[in-house]
Amino acid sequence: MRLLPALLLTLATAAVAAQDAPPPSDLPLLDTLGTAPSAANIERDVRTLVGFGTRHTLSDTTSPTRGIGAARRWVFDEFTRISKACGGCLEVRYVSGTVQGEPRIPGPVEVVSVIAIQRGTADPNRYVIMSGDIDSRASDVMDATSDAPGANDNASGLAGTLEAARVLSRYRFPATIVYAALAGEEQGLYGGKFLAEEAKRQGWRVEAVLNNDMIGNIQGIDGVIDNSTARVFSEGTRATETAEEARARRFTGGELDSPSRNLARYIARMATHVPNLTVRMVYRMDRFGRGGHHRPFNEAGFPAVRVMEAHEHYDRQHQDVRTETLPDGRVRHYGDTLDGVDFAYAAKLTALNVVTLAALASAPPPPADVRIEGAVSPDTTLRWTRPPAAQAPQLAGYRVYWRDTTAPQWTHSRWVGNVDHVTLHNTIIDDVFFGVAAVAKDGSESPVVFPGPAGSFGGY
Repeated sequence: MRLLPALLLTLATAAVAAQDAPPPSDLPLLDTLGTAPSAANIERDVRTLVGFGTRHTLSDTTSPTRGIGAARRWVFDEFTRISKACGGCLEVRYVSGTVQGEPRIPGPVEVVSVIAIQRGTADPNRYVIMSGDIDSRASDVMDATSDAPGANDNASGLAGTLEAARVLSRYRFPATIVYAALAGEEQGLYGGKFLAEEAKRQGWRVEAVLNNDMIGNIQGIDGVIDNSTARVFSEGTRATETAEEARARRFTGGELDSPSRNLARYIARMATHVPNLTVRMVYRMDRFGRGGHHRPFNEAGFPAVRVMEAHEHYDRQHQDVRTETLPDGRVRHYGDTLDGVDFAYAAKLTALNVVTLAALASAPPPPADVRIEGAVSPDTTLRWTRPPAAQAPQLAGYRVYWRDTTAPQWTHSRWVGNVDHVTLHNTIIDDVFFGVAAVAKDGSESPVVFPGPAGSFGGY
């Protein structure tokens, strides 16, 4: 059996701490959170959202019972109720912008999203975000009046976001968590665009965006029934990469190690805290010819992924509710209705988000300015910058990760202590990929950061 060179490492640092005991790796809170989301709560919320008839972006905004206006006001009130239950721990508000002159929004329309912010206790300007979409659509993307129940696409993702807020608002975390109900997705991803722009204006350090789009269907159009797998889509190279950064990446690697891709690997690891769930990482930003609300965040330079069901059923997406008789006499049902949502499965994928958000918000910020050196040398050295103490009072130290260049997941790691560099003796830099993660005193870890601009999660 071939051993990775890094298995034979000896570590030397300016202030060696490798002999120190690493923080505990068992995190009982995450196991508790892995079963905390309620399928009954998610079902209730999906039914309420379906009950608005249509949530099309161009639909009625004044009716108290039908259309996008009634839906977003209900979401605002629901976040407010959740906040009241936790003593006002959520900051609930609207984020909006006006769109006009676009193919799917020809006239001026105010696209209004709802967000609930749970402020961090130590590093409040570091943000982890979970989102679902308010809006729905029928077969004709411009049809703003016909019924468009959108039970799975995407009442399921929005109901999961509401339920995550109910669960996590019972706790306090060092970093800030945002629960976002985004509008205008079907008409051009405008809700995500406006929130990403606000995050840039406000100087948010966005560590992760988990976009949940269709998390409730278990029966695919391919005939497969699967209630134990989730897919996570992630971009391979950063959308904001400069020409100079691309040239450096060509020679040093990083095509598979954008912050979004390492966020996807992190989510896959978190699935161990959710019973009977595994994550299939998909190495592309989204499905062929399609998009989701993580994309505007990627385009703004933020790590963002799409979390969704393993098998889609296209008869239940973007379809008028109807039945058609086929030439062989079989009846084919169309429409995104309640009978296409498995609420226990939606709760399971919500739990995947919950444990991931909790772990990210509990961990110290990812190491910044990670660098690697060792060309034509028997040794490899990694360096990084530690955060200000006030931002990471729970920081215990760092863990170095490595994997074969063809391995999909980080396969090996070693605790190196609370240092800012490490030298790996007799380890040739050419043969493996390396990364560094920050570790809290309770064992919570940040995502792994690949060296250089290709893998950077940003600074402090």
